[in-house]
Amino acid sequence: METLEGAELCFPQLLNTSCRKPLQHHAETIFLYILLSCISLLTVALNLLVIISISHFRQLHTPTNLILLSLAVSDFLVGLWLMPLHIPLFGGCWFLGSLICGLYYYTSYILVSASVGNMVLVSVDRYVAICDPLCYPTKVTQNRVKICVCLCWVCSVFYNGVIQIDFLKRPDRYNSCYGECVVVINFITGAVDVMLTFFGPIAVIIVLYMRVFVVAVSQARAMRSQIAAVTLQGSVSVTAMKSERKAARTLGVVMVLFIICFCPYFYPSLAGQDMSTSVAFSISGVWLLYCNSCINPVVYAFFYPWFRRSVKLIVTLQILQPDSCDANIL
Repeated sequence: METLEGAELCFPQLLNTSCRKPLQHHAETIFLYILLSCISLLTVALNLLVIISISHFRQLHTPTNLILLSLAVSDFLVGLWLMPLHIPLFGGCWFLGSLICGLYYYTSYILVSASVGNMVLVSVDRYVAICDPLCYPTKVTQNRVKICVCLCWVCSVFYNGVIQIDFLKRPDRYNSCYGECVVVINFITGAVDVMLTFFGPIAVIIVLYMRVFVVAVSQARAMRSQIAAVTLQGSVSVTAMKSERKAARTLGVVMVLFIICFCPYFYPSLAGQDMSTSVAFSISGVWLLYCNSCINPVVYAFFYPWFRRSVKLIVTLQILQPDSCDANIL
């Protein structure tokens, strides 16, 4: 009987202080591990392709792509660091000690905040490009974008250090037994965090994208009316309508995916509950949030023709050739 009980402990040698492993079906656990590992590898691969593409090819060194590069870096680190460390938590045991536990949660908050900040920067960039195209080259320069990206990361590091300062001093303060890795954010801190990293960015992105959509529709209608007065009224009208629907669909996908991935993660704060690492929260909240890092390169880069061309050059190793950085991929 003692051997059976010992087998249920994370650390059998620590009978009085070790956490117990939750009852799980072996086949389901293996399937879950394989699935999550594949998502992690896919996230790393997709974002690495974006990073290499934008960094290597000089034609892609634009202010907009600098923001996409920053976003890809944060998403790449999510797949490389956060996802692999979070997979063993489904087994109910943490074997890496309190120091790595503290670093895991601290970096997870930093990367999530930086990713959200980069999304806001993308929306601001698109707003200026479409709503004020004549002043875009002077307002949005590479140096200004670099400063904004750096500020985004610095603010993420500082902000999350402040809200987790007590946890970082004692990473095991919320653990009820040895072999557990838990962080708890109280209601007040959680409410402030959800306003700054969820409602605030959502409001900014919605307002900017709605403005972009209204301006895009107005421009399409003005162009359609001007050209229709000359010739091909029917075909131009159809083309403009398709363009309007495509713009609406793209913006809708961006917003829906962002909200779907982030809502479950912030649900405990929205519901007035403490945020913890329960199994249900890990599956529905944390991993859905992490999957957004896999979706981002698809949404923001895969729809660009230059990305498909650069991926072809990378996969075929043509980027190793001399002067490949000057290749024409636009």
